[in-house]
Amino acid sequence: MVDKKICTFCNLIQGAAEVSLCHEDSDAIAFMDIQPVNNGHVLVVPREHYESLLEVPEELGIHLFRITMQLAGAVRRVSGSEDLNIVVSSGEAAGQDEPHFHVHIIPRRAGDGFDIPLPFDGSAMPDRTVLDAYAARIIAALRDPMKLDSKPRQAPARRSVAPMEHPVALATYKESDRMKPGRSRPPTPGTARRSSSTARASTIDAREGAHGELLRESSSNSDERG
Repeated sequence: MVDKKICTFCNLIQGAAEVSLCHEDSDAIAFMDIQPVNNGHVLVVPREHYESLLEVPEELGIHLFRITMQLAGAVRRVSGSEDLNIVVSSGEAAGQDEPHFHVHIIPRRAGDGFDIPLPFDGSAMPDRTVLDAYAARIIAALRDPMKLDSKPRQAPARRSVAPMEHPVALATYKESDRMKPGRSRPPTPGTARRSSSTARASTIDAREGAHGELLRESSSNSDERG
């Protein structure tokens, strides 16, 4: 976070220098840019210090855009220009020159020399599957902001986990025994009486995986047979 003492916009808001206001309220101010693209270039700025768009609370962001919409009509009438750019630069790589979030309202005239070239000529059209994948990720992030990080992470390399092996005793029962009249549910292992013709408990040798799953079964022990 930038120290407010060295933030140009914070100093302007606190009255440390001259500023030409065209709007102010308890949460935001708007003033004329001292290096305008064209006359009528306005900056809309929150009074509280927020460095980037991602730090601005949602309600304040809505308020700032409402002010921007109201001022845009006035800027068009005063500047005599029907065309406008509404520009938000968030972060150094995006061209943000002041470390205090702000919105530009820029009246435009043909041949004024300022441009934000979109669509970007240096970009090749992505495959549709790439576009669909990013759309799906954005939808997922909207539904659960904690589900995705701001940057995709590579999946960690899978480690080889040595399986644990030991015999596991399981009770087994014939389906005919489950359907006998008078029984509403299968016998509970360890409590049911053995039937010479139906239920036979057996020991199954199994290899238990890292998460407790059975990975292999073998035949019943010979001492449990018939």
